[in-house]
Amino acid sequence: QDFKELRALCLSQGLLFEDATFPAHISSIGPTLLPEEKLRQIQWKRPTELQRNPHLIMDGVSRFDIMQGEIGDCWVLAALGSLTLRKQFLENVLPKDQGFQDDYAGIFHFRFWQYGEWVDVVIDDRLPLLNGRYLSVHPRTSNEFWPSLLEKAYAKLRGSYQNLNGGYLSDALVDLTGGVQVQFSLKDPPPDLEEILKAADKSRCLMGCSTSGQARRNIELRNGIVQGHAYTVTGAVKIPYKNGWKHIIRIWNPWGHGEWKGPWSDDSPQWDRVEPKYREALLRNKDDGEFWMSCENFQEQFSWLYICNNTP
Repeated sequence: QDFKELRALCLSQGLLFEDATFPAHISSIGPTLLPEEKLRQIQWKRPTELQRNPHLIMDGVSRFDIMQGEIGDCWVLAALGSLTLRKQFLENVLPKDQGFQDDYAGIFHFRFWQYGEWVDVVIDDRLPLLNGRYLSVHPRTSNEFWPSLLEKAYAKLRGSYQNLNGGYLSDALVDLTGGVQVQFSLKDPPPDLEEILKAADKSRCLMGCSTSGQARRNIELRNGIVQGHAYTVTGAVKIPYKNGWKHIIRIWNPWGHGEWKGPWSDDSPQWDRVEPKYREALLRNKDDGEFWMSCENFQEQFSWLYICNNTP
């Protein structure tokens, strides 16, 4: 489908685009994502019907725009969270020639790397809602729609929303970058893991991590970590602490809430012994799903680390 041709056609006819290849129908959701009675209750609405003044992007793109919906696609959203930190990759995926303000015709497009080339995926902007709530990722700012529309395009690429329900973070990282990915088992980590993390952060790699357990169940442990879940690694630093140095890692949960409660978490006493200039630069004490933890705790709590960049 040619985005520019289709949009021009819709604009000339005064119509909003309806995508026959990924229709507003149960077939696009998938037959077993939800019980049958819920599938029948799904309504499809455009952002222009949901908000008076929708935008594709407001004040730039950030991981904090994303809050996972009913679909178990944390593996996609964790990769997306990482992508928002690397603007040079983001522009490939999210073309700038579209929005709700100019030439709006209910049509959008996004690009994904598939089998050695960038594939342009065209969608209409009808989003699935169940009892008035987003089935898909929902915007933290109520009128910003890039996460929901990008997720819909990825669901179309994969065949249905149901096909996003469980997957590999490593696949999503490659699909969003065309890059090379490597993964490390944290049960048997390399001896220089701290240095690898710091170097990967410095060379602007995309990074994610996952916990073991069943993705379908998502059990939240008492310490705040969710089992069978994918997260984004958003930073790795070495800071002066007590009489030496401490390696700490920053991690973000695509739920947009739900944080680690152990050492180095938002309210932990460890921060009281960190110089104010470091504390002010690093600590955002908010329930936004993002938290710091020590390298030791990271290895104990997570099972895999994924690193991806456009070159090996």
